[in-house]
Amino acid sequence: MTLRKPCTIKDVHTGWCQGCGHGIVVRCIAEAAEQLGVSDRIVAVMDVACGAFIESTVTYNYLGAAHGRPIIAAAGVKRVLKDDVVIAHAGDGSAYAIGIESTIHAALRNENILALVVNNCVFGMTGGQMSPTSIIGQRTTSSPSGRSAVRDGSPFDVVKTLRHFDIAYLSRGSVDSPQEVERTQSMIKKALQKQLDKEGFCLVEVLSPCPTNWGTTPLNSLKKLREEIKPLFPVGEYIDKGGQPV
Repeated sequence: MTLRKPCTIKDVHTGWCQGCGHGIVVRCIAEAAEQLGVSDRIVAVMDVACGAFIESTVTYNYLGAAHGRPIIAAAGVKRVLKDDVVIAHAGDGSAYAIGIESTIHAALRNENILALVVNNCVFGMTGGQMSPTSIIGQRTTSSPSGRSAVRDGSPFDVVKTLRHFDIAYLSRGSVDSPQEVERTQSMIKKALQKQLDKEGFCLVEVLSPCPTNWGTTPLNSLKKLREEIKPLFPVGEYIDKGGQPV
């Protein structure tokens, strides 16, 4: 077996912190695109957040969107560049807080894009504040005593929100083990194939560690992801339209 990186990944040091899952997610995108033979057709729409470092990591065409607007911007790109493969690379803060209306209405319109949401249960780049998916008791810079269900509400679960929408694909993966990374890569590949088949809106959420803002080590962050976060946000495939074009 010959192991090599996809040709679209640059030989550079990235801006992501040690132990961050964003780099693994980008590798999954690059491998899936290469396997499908669409590496030269990818347009990545970035958020003003940790995902923006994809700009310096891969050779794809990319567009920088306003914070919270990568999904709606990706929908616009796809309507203009119909033959390109468009990916909105967002975080949980972007997709579920400031951009929640874009996520909901792109799904309602069944826009033929992939919304790839890296969920680390915190606002990463902007200072480690509580995000919609921060778990109960989680300490952040804006919830130093821990998230309270009474004060702050319950964590947002995109699967519960979109599960009955008429969209092409909804799944949740993780990057806490080699097996989960492989499973996540297959989800991304399936979503890209569905876009090629014009099935409609796909959302793949990826649970990712954030050692810096969780205040722990990269190794312990994986343990936290497995033991505290995955039980609240189960991984799996929830909607699969099954090859029916829009």
